[in-house]
Amino acid sequence: MDYRIAIVNSSSFGRRFPDQMERLEKIGTVERVRVAGDAHGAELAEALKDFNIIISSVTPFFDAEFFEHKTDLLLLSRHGIGYNNVDVAACNATGCILTTVPPLVERDAVAEGAVALLLDCMRHVSDSHVAANEGRWAERASFVGNGVSGKTLGIIGCGNIGTRVVEILARGYDLKVLACDPVQRDEWADGLRAQGVDFEYTDLDTVVSNCDILTLNADLNPTSFHILDADALSKMKKGVYVVDNARADLIDQPAMLAALEDGTVKGLAMDVMHDEPPRQDDPYFNHPKVLVCPHISAYTEECLRGMGEKCVGDVERFVAGEEPVNEIRA
Repeated sequence: MDYRIAIVNSSSFGRRFPDQMERLEKIGTVERVRVAGDAHGAELAEALKDFNIIISSVTPFFDAEFFEHKTDLLLLSRHGIGYNNVDVAACNATGCILTTVPPLVERDAVAEGAVALLLDCMRHVSDSHVAANEGRWAERASFVGNGVSGKTLGIIGCGNIGTRVVEILARGYDLKVLACDPVQRDEWADGLRAQGVDFEYTDLDTVVSNCDILTLNADLNPTSFHILDADALSKMKKGVYVVDNARADLIDQPAMLAALEDGTVKGLAMDVMHDEPPRQDDPYFNHPKVLVCPHISAYTEECLRGMGEKCVGDVERFVAGEEPVNEIRA
């Protein structure tokens, strides 16, 4: 069979590990394809009409309309653990196999990325670095931050990555932890408590009302879309730091901008945006209280190697007629 493989919107796959591209090229033709981050439907199907295997980033959007016009797709391998950009039922209905990277592959890297964002935001590391390079050493007193130790950590989404964020911050910085998640991992929580961590599963209102630091690590779905909205933000005390390296639409952006303006949120760190790449006039850019990074939380050598190996393995297993690993079904 003639296999035609598209690497869609991924800026990292195969770049650092060319052997992964070479393995794909032994199977069929391979091309990198870049489409708009919000591309979907018939337009996306037309852009990918020449391909029957896709390895895709967090964008574009493979919605029901896409699968109506693209019925010859054999395999859609997500270069990541999330799949909220795929209509799973529509994908399954065409016979296309959908796979993702197993959660543990990204766990350490993304959790460590959340911690790095938090520390940078609270201690103004990036801003002070720019000042030093520009010869503004005398301005160092303007980069007074806040400490992490002894604070109350709120976390929305305490699953694969969120639990690791809690482990790093709570054990490293002696934090009290309030967690909101529909799934309670009691055995894991009991293990933390046995190590002296003050940990409690609770509701969203309790989390946002009592935290000094809030990290968002939830999946994006209808129940979590804009979970941090004007109502939730109105319950916060002044001066909270917020980190989001999960999905941008967990946050209602206009409500967040208002909370930054009135001092409810003292600092916001974002590694994800609604559209990627975002518009250059996005209000988060160049905001004095906002740190934006270009979705790099998974960008460690170890994590990217593992993600790439999974996607290449998906294709190799498919053409060999073997069972897929980490297949997603509706």
